Amino acid sequence: MTDATPGEDTAAASEERLFAAERLVFFSDAVVAIAITLLALELPLPEGPSGTELLHSLGDHKSEYISFLISFAVIGGHWRAHHRLFEHVTRVTSGLIRLTFVWLLMQVIMPFATKVIGEDGAFEFRFVFYAVVQVVAMTVFVLMVWQIQRHHLYRADTPPELFGRTYRGAGVMIAAFAVSIPVAFFTTWAYACWIVIPLVSGLLLRFRKD
Repeated sequence: MTDATPGEDTAAASEERLFAAERLVFFSDAVVAIAITLLALELPLPEGPSGTELLHSLGDHKSEYISFLISFAVIGGHWRAHHRLFEHVTRVTSGLIRLTFVWLLMQVIMPFATKVIGEDGAFEFRFVFYAVVQVVAMTVFVLMVWQIQRHHLYRADTPPELFGRTYRGAGVMIAAFAVSIPVAFFTTWAYACWIVIPLVSGLLLRFRKD
């Protein structure tokens, strides 16, 4: 039996590192899927023997349904950004794994934060809790991007604009949620910051390119 050549050892090590990266992605996808499922499980069931009473019950729980739709879109946005980034990752470090687990923790907390923000009373504090979860999740994601870029954990054919675009997109969303926190103490329309700030940022970027 002959010993493996250095080239074979290198190829085997590369495959092992790639497998580790794929396992982390599969695990992350599974956790995000569970978080979205938990969102749906928290939805209140409408009640009533007649169609009119059923519709009235739906109206009584509209804040919970709206919170569900918002959180579904938010978690979907987190997953989309994660997917776009990690499809270029070929290996992982212990630091990246730790950051990924913190990021996943925020995804798992999301159904609870959604339930909190959908309740009545003390709007400011419920809103702030939800927004802080988003800020932490996206800040950790930025640190994950930095880890990947710093340690060259990505494929050689990775588009050069990937990291700049990811930093910019995450930065805009961090700003949107962060700005909404003080606004929530003055108006319940603080939700609008989550839409208006990214929209304005996108328009300014488009005008700058033109």
